[in-house]
Amino acid sequence: KRINLSASEEVVELLEKLARRDEVPVATKALQLIKEALLIEEDVILGKLAQERDTDNAKYLDHEDLWEKYTK
Repeated sequence: KRINLSASEEVVELLEKLARRDEVPVATKALQLIKEALLIEEDVILGKLAQERDTDNAKYLDHEDLWEKYTK
């Protein structure tokens, strides 16, 4: 699926530099960075949840259910 994004000139220039360095199209580099950001965001959310649940009586929670809950 395609999405349209608007970016500042500074962001575009940086994406172009990174894309040249990695020898990939700018759109590919942008998608790689978005995917990486989403993984980081997931780690932050799950880390916070783990800290909240770090008790002796914690119950099992399904990853997919949690991701659905915390991304709404």
